[in-house]
Amino acid sequence: MMNKWPDDDVILFDGVCIFCSRWVRFVAQRDTAKRFRFTPIQSDYGTRLARNFGIDPQDPDTNAVVHGGDVFLKSDAALTVLSQLPGWNWVRVLFAVPKPLRDALYGLIARNRYRIFGKYDACFVFDAELKKRVLE
Repeated sequence: MMNKWPDDDVILFDGVCIFCSRWVRFVAQRDTAKRFRFTPIQSDYGTRLARNFGIDPQDPDTNAVVHGGDVFLKSDAALTVLSQLPGWNWVRVLFAVPKPLRDALYGLIARNRYRIFGKYDACFVFDAELKKRVLE
């Protein structure tokens, strides 16, 4: 099992991935309680977090979220985050889909995310409001 992490409600994401950066904006806009904070895997903090959870910072194949003191990866991470957003708790029913199937779909998107959605030359730049919720 992976090590615990002292910070809670932290989303680790690939900061050069356009799809991943859109995911962060999607969550931030709907997270009215501002409970989630974000860290790009390319930051010092994000790299430490990734390594702690067995994610290669040079070739990340998943985002991650620390929630309730535990780390969630791949489809579990996405569904955990979505289920905490106002009006999105219905996605909990998707946990009934077998994890291997959910993670296979997640992996397909993750492996092709740069080709399908594109890639920034440098890490995604946050606006001033979102910057307050970034851990680097």
